[in-house]
Amino acid sequence: MTRSMCAFSADPITYGHIDLIERAAKLFDEMIVGIGVNPEKKYLLDLDERTDLAKKVLAHVPNVKVVSFEGLLVDYAYENNVDVIVKGVRDNKDFDYETALHEIGHSQRSIETFLLIAKPEQRHVSSSAAKAIQKEYGDLTKYVPLTVKQKLEEKISGQYLIGLAGGAGSGKSYISKRFEELSKQKNLEVHSVDLDKIGHKILGEWTEPLYVKIREQIVQLFGDQVKSTDGFINRKELGDIVFNDEQKWTQLDELMREPIIRGFKKEIYGKKGLILVEGAIMIEKNWTHLLNHNIVLVSADEQSRQRRLKERGWSDERIKQVLDRQYTDEEKKQKLYQKIKEDNNGMLFELNNSDNLNNIELVVDDVIGYLRVK
Repeated sequence: MTRSMCAFSADPITYGHIDLIERAAKLFDEMIVGIGVNPEKKYLLDLDERTDLAKKVLAHVPNVKVVSFEGLLVDYAYENNVDVIVKGVRDNKDFDYETALHEIGHSQRSIETFLLIAKPEQRHVSSSAAKAIQKEYGDLTKYVPLTVKQKLEEKISGQYLIGLAGGAGSGKSYISKRFEELSKQKNLEVHSVDLDKIGHKILGEWTEPLYVKIREQIVQLFGDQVKSTDGFINRKELGDIVFNDEQKWTQLDELMREPIIRGFKKEIYGKKGLILVEGAIMIEKNWTHLLNHNIVLVSADEQSRQRRLKERGWSDERIKQVLDRQYTDEEKKQKLYQKIKEDNNGMLFELNNSDNLNNIELVVDDVIGYLRVK
């Protein structure tokens, strides 16, 4: 039986580390992943945080054991009967560095070093790159798992993201306001972001070239009748078209997806505290990864929803069109649970907001406790 060890600081662990460990674990009977301490290095995450994150994201590799250790790697390896130390190499600079470390280690203990070449698509992935991207609120999904992304948002940006999802008429806007009120009573800083309103800003407010181009593409797809005299988009005209044509609805969704995600990043830039993100169909559109799959699902009985939508002036026909395009609450839950399972991160909180009935106080406490909002 061959026992190997791979050691790094994991500040934080990235997909580059994970790929290295998964590949090495296929070559050796046992593998120890050591999360080390360099007394000359200043860490973003403390040793327990780094170790816990590594355990969580490597739980799917059965022959891997994650430990924390101090001192020389070769000494720890010697004491624990490790036969081979595994290192990853991304370029010539890494090779020279790891060669020098091997020679130093070999002067202390006769333990061999096994080098694995990083995949080309992983060579740019590093802990420092992930931290730099989070500082500017970039997209971390190709660098770290969601559980690590959530921790970096907390530690670097001071943000705790939670989504408010629910079908039309469930009362998400009311819940968002109450969420703010109850959170502020606990002296928590709260910011609300509405994904629908971001879409409205793209169609009728923001003037950056990206959004001008999107509006031009919408006119090309749906005709001059959707263009207002000021150059923006007439949302009512556009809505009348897409509500009656499933294909055009899908085309609009695809066109708006990336601009809305960019707008979301723009809206949360520099904000700290609890970030409430409202979106009627964020589960249907596969946007919950933006919120690390942490979602409050707002539901209401059919009678309550029908009454609220009619008070908005919606016709029976429009209510049916909209509701038919949205998942049922049970379908939303099933899809979210699947995403949580796939990414090993996230939490679903259920909030019943039928007329004269809701459990919002309990849900707010649960959300704050789960996210450990400070």
